[in-house]
Amino acid sequence: MLRLSDIYQGMRIYGDALGQEPVTVVAVEPHGEAVLMLTYRTTTGTLGDTMLYSYQEQDLFAAGGSEWTFDADPDTLKLAAEAYRIHLAHLFDPYLAVRTSAIEPLPHQISAVYQYMLPKLPLRCVLADDPGAGKTIMAGLLIKEMLARSDLKRCLIVSPGNLAEQWQDELWRKFRLRFTILTNDLLEAAVTRNAFAEHDLCIARLDKLSRSEDVQALLRQVRWDLVVVDEAHKMSATVFGGEVKYTKRYRLGQLLGDTTENLLLMTATPHDGKPKDFQLFMALVDRDRFAGAAHRRRRHNTAQKALSGVQADLGDLSDVIRRLVKEELLKFDGRPLFPERRAYTVTYELNCAEADLYADVTEYVTNEFNRADRLDGRRKNSVGFALTILQRRLASSPEAIYQSLKRRRERLERRLSEVRDKQNRASRYSDLFGAVPDIDDEFDEDDYTDDELEGMENNFADSATASATASELETEIAILRRLERKANDVRQSGEDRKWEELSRLLQDNAEMFDPEGRREKLIVFTEHKDTLEYLATRIRQLLGSHDTVITIRGGMTRDERHRVEELFRQDKEVRVLVATDAAGEGINLQRAHLMVNYDLPWNPNRIEQRFGRIHRIGQIEVCHLWNLVAKETREGQVFERLFQKLEEERQALGGRVFDILGQVTFGEQKLSDLLVKAIRYGDDPEVRDRLNQVVDSSLDTDALRRLLSDYALTSDVMDAATVAGIKEQMERMEARKLEPHFIEAFFLEAMQRLGGRMGEREHGRYEVADVPLSVRSRRMRVGVPDPVLASYERVCFEKDRVRLPGNTVAADLVCPGHPLLDALVAEVLDRDQKTLRQGAVLVDDDPAADTARLLFWVESAVEDGTRAADGSRRVVDRQVHFVECDYDGNARDAGWAPYLDYRAPTKDEVARMNGALAEELGFLERDPEGLAKDYAIREIIPGHVREVTRRIRTHADKVQRAVERRLKAEVEYWDNRAWELKQREDAGKPNRKQSSAYAERRAGELAGRLETRVRQLDEQRRLSPMPPRVVGAALVVPAALLRDEDAPEPNRDDPVADAQARRGVELAAMDTVMLIEQELGYFPHDVSATRGIGYDIESKVPRERQEAEGCALRLIEVKGRAKGADTVALSKNEVLAALNKPECWLLAIVEVDGHNTRATYLRRPNLRTPAFTETSVTYDIGRLTASAEVVLERNDIWR
Repeated sequence: MLRLSDIYQGMRIYGDALGQEPVTVVAVEPHGEAVLMLTYRTTTGTLGDTMLYSYQEQDLFAAGGSEWTFDADPDTLKLAAEAYRIHLAHLFDPYLAVRTSAIEPLPHQISAVYQYMLPKLPLRCVLADDPGAGKTIMAGLLIKEMLARSDLKRCLIVSPGNLAEQWQDELWRKFRLRFTILTNDLLEAAVTRNAFAEHDLCIARLDKLSRSEDVQALLRQVRWDLVVVDEAHKMSATVFGGEVKYTKRYRLGQLLGDTTENLLLMTATPHDGKPKDFQLFMALVDRDRFAGAAHRRRRHNTAQKALSGVQADLGDLSDVIRRLVKEELLKFDGRPLFPERRAYTVTYELNCAEADLYADVTEYVTNEFNRADRLDGRRKNSVGFALTILQRRLASSPEAIYQSLKRRRERLERRLSEVRDKQNRASRYSDLFGAVPDIDDEFDEDDYTDDELEGMENNFADSATASATASELETEIAILRRLERKANDVRQSGEDRKWEELSRLLQDNAEMFDPEGRREKLIVFTEHKDTLEYLATRIRQLLGSHDTVITIRGGMTRDERHRVEELFRQDKEVRVLVATDAAGEGINLQRAHLMVNYDLPWNPNRIEQRFGRIHRIGQIEVCHLWNLVAKETREGQVFERLFQKLEEERQALGGRVFDILGQVTFGEQKLSDLLVKAIRYGDDPEVRDRLNQVVDSSLDTDALRRLLSDYALTSDVMDAATVAGIKEQMERMEARKLEPHFIEAFFLEAMQRLGGRMGEREHGRYEVADVPLSVRSRRMRVGVPDPVLASYERVCFEKDRVRLPGNTVAADLVCPGHPLLDALVAEVLDRDQKTLRQGAVLVDDDPAADTARLLFWVESAVEDGTRAADGSRRVVDRQVHFVECDYDGNARDAGWAPYLDYRAPTKDEVARMNGALAEELGFLERDPEGLAKDYAIREIIPGHVREVTRRIRTHADKVQRAVERRLKAEVEYWDNRAWELKQREDAGKPNRKQSSAYAERRAGELAGRLETRVRQLDEQRRLSPMPPRVVGAALVVPAALLRDEDAPEPNRDDPVADAQARRGVELAAMDTVMLIEQELGYFPHDVSATRGIGYDIESKVPRERQEAEGCALRLIEVKGRAKGADTVALSKNEVLAALNKPECWLLAIVEVDGHNTRATYLRRPNLRTPAFTETSVTYDIGRLTASAEVVLERNDIWR
């Protein structure tokens, strides 16, 4: 029983009113003698308050001076500690997603995710690296890391329709992330009527979301933790005539930004050369900072000038845009990631029959364009689309134009027959056949898969016509019949100048063959299936083998396409791939470095995307591209001029011109518009000259330099020093990574303790025959998204063991995020986390240890002023430290997981501890936890707060300056606008579009937004540390102090049995290795004072030698041995560091004989993984040396 009047600050109490776990009193506030207002802190660090009444005194109890009893089972404590560490895996293994994914990331991908995006959470930015840089991999790493850190549960990926399946495949194959594509069927079949709410990880098509108001209504009802938008530049808005044109996609972008905390826009082309449009695009990231008015009609207005200045200069964008171009990307060895690109134009002349056919079909297309001009906008677009398809197929091949003319004639004849059946010859064709879909102004080829686009093209090319009556239709059919006959004559003649040029290229060009004369692999791109089949047949005949040529086209399933991809990459007999743009959809073909554009797409982005199929990560050869151009055709003349200018500028500017090909505009026109003009009016010399001038001015050096400058956006660079720093940090962290060995040891021990059954079936692969019921049932308790199964045929802990050669059973990779491991960790923490607060005794076998000390797990966290819904402040950063304190109050950082190197005491050691060491352990009667907290407050928290403050305040200050500058200019504009409108209204000349009241209201709204945003930024800057929280503790006692005084000392004849002599041997060994490293040209650093990292010296490898040595750091564990010693002991952390990073870890055994030393460096010694309860392994030096690569043997004199 505890009286209310006896409760004081700092006291530890428990009882029915507080729970049976003791709490620490933070503050008391008496209200008379019968009531007490109590504020307390739980063992988890959570603050609480309650009212206590005198009638509750009989159920209140004092918990004693200290909660640390140090009587928990040591191995149970270590298991709980490992569960705690795996639960916070990202704090101990910061590259967790890299190691648990089927990828080999590159420096720019690591920097994007781990140095740029993750530190910015909550994240709103644009990832704008060049095509082929692996933005999908960066997004996958971000998603997986956020999942591991519990920052993400719900994620939506929005992509063009032709990329949705690629996203799904990549995320599953490389990251084991199961995303669902939200198809029409899935949206309609949702049980809750909202598929977005039913699927936490999903992919949606950009076009589907932007065009359906019903779907957007569902989207407004849900919240996301992360939204990723691929090809985000498609969500554009434009400024024209001082007015903003908001597209449906742009409105979707605004909606997506409102439904998520984290927004990642991915595009290689964020800037199209129009600053105002770019500012609107950036407003999707931060409306307050970038959204800006496009009201510039009155240029002399003071406010207008201020606003124009804001829009002209968006300031430093490096905090919201990450952009690196291909030419700046490096490999880990410092060499360029991408090879050179070269493009060639192969021109040819049509023969007489081909030229005649071209002239007649072009005349038909031109006349139909002229007739379409009288139609309404959407219908006009549809007919224009059909005619451009015909013109492109004319340029493709005789086979393609023949089949297209034939299908169009047959389709129109069927339609004409329907008209005659109705005997309604006077009816308008458009009324009878309105089923042909319209093309709106936002039509984009990329919104459709290759199959969908091909079907759409066929539908339009076969049926969309400008004919308005049946008689007009009869006339058009007669023309088509004549053109069809002429195309068939050309087709059957067997003469094809375009094919002849390709044939000559295949046979005579030296680049087509390797130095041994074997044909190189080649990709031939065409736009049309008819041409694809035609080419495949002719190339097979030319090369004399059917199996030499394979094809990828629309209509193939994903599995079929991946099978063709593998054949092209792996089958040495397959040399040529003929493909439509389906091969541009998610297939990487860098096995080849040669490509031919048999057909030229009218969208320059497609040319860039095609080239990107071979010029991408993994390509090591110079990439060559040949473009076939019929130079006397109207569109051919445009292409020839275009490629001629590109080649001239490539010589001046390098391969970067290919990066911006898709961003070039031709006098505010698209390339397709330019080509249509050439077709319609290209027989006029004045028109041809104007078109040439447009091409020349758009592609001159100055214009391209300006475009490259806009394209760069930021000053981000990836130089060799940056890459070296990333490599060093990764190697340092890999030596301490949790998987596979730490996680495997925990998993096996936890399964055994909880009653599970499992056995090793292949090396490193296990069958889990029975998952404990308590673990399986956690799915219901903790909401694990994927089920925990009752058994698993195979599990493994290394990603290289997921699949084994000759073994058809794929193993589940058990790592943080896997439901079985997550449930197992949660179960162990539920059962045994109390042992961390109870404490246990551990024994340190290190001969140099001579003082008992306390080991603490200490959490530090930093909060900002942002409040959650429950009123709690947001934690912006968290760290975990291990701290050791001795009885003199000295404290130090104990490194990483030092408890793994300490063992449980024997019964004799426990008895000795309770007797002879009572005096040495007397400091436990004081406040041991206070020692750890005091150390954290003095040594840990200040640095933690400084680092977080620097990062967050720098960003917040930058944002506030930009927001204030823009919004104040906006407010000033609308204030002045209100005054101008009021003056006109008073004069009886009101503005029909705007009123002074609207302008005043708009100015007030913007002022309110500014005030709100500044308040939010102030809250982000209001950083403060939380009190340090002690999560667990252990009493660490040196084994030397527990030895019976009467027992003989081990190794009495060994001079290192004496502590002082032992220390001398260790110093000699360390000095010897440090000297050797310096003399060998390395840069060694002594890190032996940091326990638990697995090595004593971190020796930096000179950059020029890193490729040869295969690492940037040499992680050296030094073992000093007296002459004649034949064994060496390695701690658990040392063994696991060696297994984690075998190419970097070296064991330096230094034999010391007086002033003489003999050093032996061993790489990749044969070490076994210690069992969970093992703390060290003793090896025979001779056998260990025989099993390893001996890197160095050397004699020295130590002084």
